[in-house]
Amino acid sequence: MRAAVLHSIDAEKMDLRDDVEAVGPGPGQVRVRVRAAGVCHSDLSARNGGLPQPMPAILGHEAAGDVVAVGDGVTGLAEGDKVIVNWLPPCGACASCLRGQPYMCMTHVIAAYIEPRFKVGETPAFGMAGCGAFAEELVVPVEGAVKIAGDVPYEVAALVGCGVMTGVGAVINTAKVEPGATVAVIGCGGVGIAAIQGARLSGAAVIVGVDPVDGKHEVARRFGATHAVHPDQLGELSAELTGGEGFDYAFEVVGAPATIRTAWSAARRGGTVVIVGAGRADQQVEFTPFELLFDGKKMLASLYGTADVRRDYARLLGLWRAGRLDLEGMITHRLKLDDLDQGLAALGHGDVIRQVIIHD
Repeated sequence: MRAAVLHSIDAEKMDLRDDVEAVGPGPGQVRVRVRAAGVCHSDLSARNGGLPQPMPAILGHEAAGDVVAVGDGVTGLAEGDKVIVNWLPPCGACASCLRGQPYMCMTHVIAAYIEPRFKVGETPAFGMAGCGAFAEELVVPVEGAVKIAGDVPYEVAALVGCGVMTGVGAVINTAKVEPGATVAVIGCGGVGIAAIQGARLSGAAVIVGVDPVDGKHEVARRFGATHAVHPDQLGELSAELTGGEGFDYAFEVVGAPATIRTAWSAARRGGTVVIVGAGRADQQVEFTPFELLFDGKKMLASLYGTADVRRDYARLLGLWRAGRLDLEGMITHRLKLDDLDQGLAALGHGDVIRQVIIHD
């Protein structure tokens, strides 16, 4: 089959190959034919070394498709089922799963760093986050494929698999934003737009999108932001909207030290700062002991929207069916060749990936 292969972090381009094989399915695994895949910023982070990824690798972790084969012992899924690929599957038996935190399960995450899921010619290759959606087919544990209704468009389903779950989940699961709250979202890419929609769904009275790119301000307003500003304008707007007190909730959706500090400063004393962006392990953010105590702010990590995907994928699709979550509007029909390369562009325009969705 075909796939876009990244041979090393130093590689200038991904290699479009037609001699790639997905290994399996073995016991407890399923094989999925990819029908739509998203390009998330985490893919770029894996490509440039910001997120750890063994090489060679096939990137892509936001996807939907059809089950084409199941391994021994698999129940609940069968050939022909439409599924969302879950890049953070819970094992159901570890301490994290048993205490009700399936998004903290590391069982399959560790396996994905140890077990190559592909062969490129005769060379073993890894799938990003155990997936590898920039390929015609992939093999994941049965927990990594969640069945959905047959009438859900593949592109919509793929978005739910990462960006929407991460952004909306940060608001409704992690922060539990209440009606009437004031919210600032730092970073208005794909996940930030999902967080803005989550704040609108939660009934927030004020939703401010913050981004240095002018074009994203109109997009933020389209999806529910009441205001949209550049970072250097946030202080003035906060004074106007909150009397200088700051926002009840500030969501950081970039993963950079500067934007984390911006989110901290934007939140009021006693407010909540939610870290959604996946930052680099070699960067640091500084806080003084004084401000950590006397500002009284809560800082929450929101890994994958604090999701239990067995519950939350259906909830998000239910909101989409009710017209309360605009997923079609988030789908774009373009590729960023400056961010990726012509190898991935070829995937987007061919049969390998039917639709590519960009997350800035």
